[in-house]
Amino acid sequence: MKTAITANYVPALRFRWLTRWYDALMARVFPEARVRDALIDSADIRRGQQILDFGTGTASLAIRLKQRHPMPEVVGVDVDPEALAIAQQKMEKAGVYLELAQYNGEILPYPDATFDRVVTCLVLHHLAPAQKRRSLRELRRVLKPSGSLHVADWGKPSNRRMRLAFYVVQLLDGFKTTRENVQGRLPQIFHESGFALVQEARKVDTLFGTMRIYSVFGTKH
Repeated sequence: MKTAITANYVPALRFRWLTRWYDALMARVFPEARVRDALIDSADIRRGQQILDFGTGTASLAIRLKQRHPMPEVVGVDVDPEALAIAQQKMEKAGVYLELAQYNGEILPYPDATFDRVVTCLVLHHLAPAQKRRSLRELRRVLKPSGSLHVADWGKPSNRRMRLAFYVVQLLDGFKTTRENVQGRLPQIFHESGFALVQEARKVDTLFGTMRIYSVFGTKH
């Protein structure tokens, strides 16, 4: 596993001591498997592609992707060393190979136009507005011109009940980082970060708000 000096970041569930409990908690309260599979479906994964899981965390998405599509090369990158240590153990237990890398939260350790697909799940709402845009510009840089970004994250609530439910997420993860998500501004931010086309692939209402899955392209298809 590659490592790098890490910038400040908000861990999953906000507090580092909760990271070890993240998978167990999510399995109980969130339709994670359904969201992961919907995100993978949206990505149209093909043999021979290079796939980046941005903010891989404990690698649940990357492992599931590799189980469904064994042939593409899958790389997981994250800023959190504790989450990556858990990911390494899960990968070995699942019997799949992934390249895991820790990065510094600023510059991804990959050349321009490396990946055919980037997938990311429940990551962007942890980032402050400037961080969101900087990270998305980096993802645009490492994507091939024909590549695409596929995002599952909190979005504009589909109704008042979903909006009220999302206050739980905001209390845990912070209002500053989640404000643009709940305002439904992610598509605008994708455009601001250099992407040409944004399509909403699916919407999933959960106990804590509305998840939206986007397919984002660098050029118009």
